Amino acid sequence: MKEKTQDKKIDVWMVGSIGIDDIATRTENKKNLLGGSLPFATIAASFAGAGVGAVGVVGSDFGRAFQKRWEHFGIDLEGVQRKPGPNFRWACRYDDDMIERTTLKTELGVFADFMPVLPEAYTKAPFVLLGNIQPDLQLHVLAQARKPRFVALDSMNLWIDIARPALEKVIGKVDLVTMNDGEARQLTGKWNLRDCAAEILKMGPRFVLLKKGEHGAFLFTKRDIFIIPAYPVKTLKDPTGAGDTYIGAFIGCMAKARTINTTAIRKALMFASAMAAFCVEGFSTEKMERITRKEVACRVRELMKMTSAT
Repeated sequence: MKEKTQDKKIDVWMVGSIGIDDIATRTENKKNLLGGSLPFATIAASFAGAGVGAVGVVGSDFGRAFQKRWEHFGIDLEGVQRKPGPNFRWACRYDDDMIERTTLKTELGVFADFMPVLPEAYTKAPFVLLGNIQPDLQLHVLAQARKPRFVALDSMNLWIDIARPALEKVIGKVDLVTMNDGEARQLTGKWNLRDCAAEILKMGPRFVLLKKGEHGAFLFTKRDIFIIPAYPVKTLKDPTGAGDTYIGAFIGCMAKARTINTTAIRKALMFASAMAAFCVEGFSTEKMERITRKEVACRVRELMKMTSAT
């Protein structure tokens, strides 16, 4: 899937999975959906107006219709490899509470042999998102970048279990780490989230973002704590990809602003919260395909008004 960058400016590149999903909820059962961390993250970032590049791999069965939907957002796909063989496929069933889920199928396909390669135009991008893939691959692709200004890392419990040394190594090379509260406790052996964040900050990053799903998130630095609320949605259809949307929107907003300080990060996280709320209101990326930047800006203003003490 080689789409030439030509003169297009890449402000941020992201690496992650590209999947075809089957999702079952208490009310609906959807099959062959565009999924994986990378589509959610890159699409969300595009709403910030940043030049976004995608790094991933797809199989022979990744249809042209999926690619066209992705390209609609202006995302550069030169970093997406197309390999012969089946695409990464995943299936799950959500419990009635739409919080817990059961994985029904994980078929890695071409993703099993994925070796990320950065196009030349990406290597100079100032912002980077290392999506939730094997830590050794995160290290491999980060080594190809030329001194990015800001690198964000997403991870999960699996890598804590089976690849902790590599995960701790990559944590030491990034500016921001994000994971959910349970994963932070698993990684650090602490229970209190302030203690968890303190332990992760000792590993090297400047910022730790701990997600709590519908209850929002906490941003920790060595000096400050910032609480980011979740936008209260009226209709929850599919939680899949909300976390990827969140971190993608965040890094896209940072890349567009080109400012790295606590104030810019707080604003970016409010934007991220608004985007994640849109994501869960539809299956796959379908809701984000129907909204406008004006609607996103309106939701950000609503969220800021909800959190204002004046």
